[in-house]
Order: sequence, then structure tokens, then C-alpha cells
Amino acid sequence: MKILVDCRYVRIDRHDGISRYSARITEALAKLHPVTMLIHDERQLAMLPDMPWEKIESPTSLLEPLVARQVNKLNPDVVWTPMQTMGAFGRRYGFVNTVHDLIYYVNRTPPRDLPWIIRVVWRLYHLAWWPQRILLNGADEVVTVSSTTKDLITAHHLTRHPVSVVSNAADPPLGVRPRVVPTQRNLVYMGSYMPYKNVETLAAGMHDLPGYTLHLLGRTSQEVRDRLALLAPEGSLVFDGAVSDEEYAAALDGATALVHASKNEGFGIPLVESMSRGTPIVVSDIPVFREVGADAALYFAADDPSAFAAQVRALEAPGEWNVRSAASRERAAHYSWEASAEALLTVLTRVAEARTARSV
Repeated sequence: MKILVDCRYVRIDRHDGISRYSARITEALAKLHPVTMLIHDERQLAMLPDMPWEKIESPTSLLEPLVARQVNKLNPDVVWTPMQTMGAFGRRYGFVNTVHDLIYYVNRTPPRDLPWIIRVVWRLYHLAWWPQRILLNGADEVVTVSSTTKDLITAHHLTRHPVSVVSNAADPPLGVRPRVVPTQRNLVYMGSYMPYKNVETLAAGMHDLPGYTLHLLGRTSQEVRDRLALLAPEGSLVFDGAVSDEEYAAALDGATALVHASKNEGFGIPLVESMSRGTPIVVSDIPVFREVGADAALYFAADDPSAFAAQVRALEAPGEWNVRSAASRERAAHYSWEASAEALLTVLTRVAEARTARSV
């Protein structure tokens, strides 16, 4: 079975969510079965494992709807793409597509780092469900990163094909040490500052958390910083900006909790990253966070700053932090790239075998 993996969404400098998902599952999958990667820029190879590769058009090319003509020449049995926008017209191979979330049907603001024409198409695409249905029905099967998103795909009748969960995960934690209750009351947020992330609730909740400091990690504009600072008590917010993996790990190791108030997610990688280090999580009560955090997490209504603060203070109860820390590590062990690769290989094998059976 010849497997091609679409790695064209891997970044050339630093991973984002889809880039890391692509690279890590590709690496884990290759330990189970030979894989050939599809790239569009040789600089991507620095972020990928040392494996066979082929170069094709960029996924943002106007020729993307016809990209199957290039892929056909490589004679794959099955192709997996980590994004649902890969063209499938005229394909002669098994094809497995991926949906990470349905966030932008409710929150239509596209990522700012995309070219303006892509942002326009992005908004138009998410005005209706039918473009998504066309893309997903062009595959043989669909995978997604969580049971929550799988349920949403089913509820909106987005595909007539089987949908399987190939979970997101987090990289193995760096230098994990035995944990004790932190002496300083630091909270950590890691993520973007798009409106649906709802960081405003965290900032406003700091009024009810005297003595705590909220460290805000990730790139953001001065405009966003100024707005958040107005919502919180003076000196309670620290904007750490972009940090290295080592700095992120150190921040989590010194934190009382990782906090997140998002209103919509496809998964929740920062939750797993925090739990894997034994740092409790205090997060908004949305279905996917319930799925990821299970009984290890503390939950609050996304628009209630006081409820957020109350759940942080709940960790002050005698023994509570230690209990949540241990439960967090146990829960994080549920997610791994190895398990995700095994789930994906099952889907790819099924699709390739079914296509072979139809051609006999």
C-alpha cells in the first residue's frame, strides 16, 4: 500500500496547530508503514521527519481544485490530507480528508496571516454549508480531531461517508519534574486572541483574584493588549508574547493553572500540554473541553468572569491542587501521536482495500 501524506500545510519557521498535527502524525505513521510526503516548498523539510517526499503545487494555488492530476502521476493507493481543501477532482486513488473544527461558521473572522484574497474566499466559503459538503463528499472517508467535532459533522449532515476520530495530541513534555503546589499564584493562557477565544473573560475575572497574575502567551497586537489591560486590575496581566517551547514549559511548571475561556474549539492542545506537566486546567464549559479535560479539569461558564475566578480559587482548598495535578497527568496520557497514527492507519488501510475490492 502506497500512502501519500499532504504536508503542504507545514510551516517553514514555527508550527501552528495544523502544521504540528501534520508533522507529528506523519512521523508516527511512518513508524507503522512507509509514507511519502507531499510538500510545496523545500524549506518545509526542516520541520518534517527525514522521509521520502514529492513536490507539488501550493495548497493556496488557483490550481488546487485540479491538484489530483499531479498526485495521480505518483500512483498512490491512498492519500491523507490534514485539511479539507485539497482538490479531489479526477483522482484515481483512495482519499481521506480531515476537518478540524467548524468554528468559522459561527466566528467568520479568518486568521490575519492569510493573504487578503484567501481571507475573502474564507468568508464566502463559511457563509453556507454546501461548499463543505462538496469537499467532504469528494473523499472516501473523513477524519476529525475530536468526538465533539464528529458529532457536529453528523448533526449538519456534512458528508455521506464514514467519519472517524484521529485525535489531536501534544508533544511529549520536556523535562517533567515532580510537582508541588506553586508558591506564586500565576495563571497561564496560551493561544491566539481572536474574538472567539474570549480572553476578555479571563482579564475581567482578575478583579476577583487579588494576588494572582495572568501571563498571556502568544503573539498579539498592541491594540489587543490595551483593550485587555483596561478590563483587568492594574498590574495583574503580563504579556509574555511569543515564547519558546522551553519558556512555555517553565511557565506551566510555575503556574497554579492554565486557563482558557474559549467559546468554540475543535480540540484544545494547550489543555493537554498543561495536563501532561501536572498543571491543572481551569477552562470554559464547552463540549470539546469536557471531552479533553474530563474529570481532571475545573469548568466555568464562558461569559462569567466571577465563575472563572471562583474555579481558580477552588484550587486553594487543602489538597485540591495536588488531586487535580495527578488527575491531569492521568488524563493527558489518553492522548498521543502514536495512538492517533494507529487510528489513521486503520482508516487508510480500509479505504485502500475497499478501492482495490471495487476494481477487481
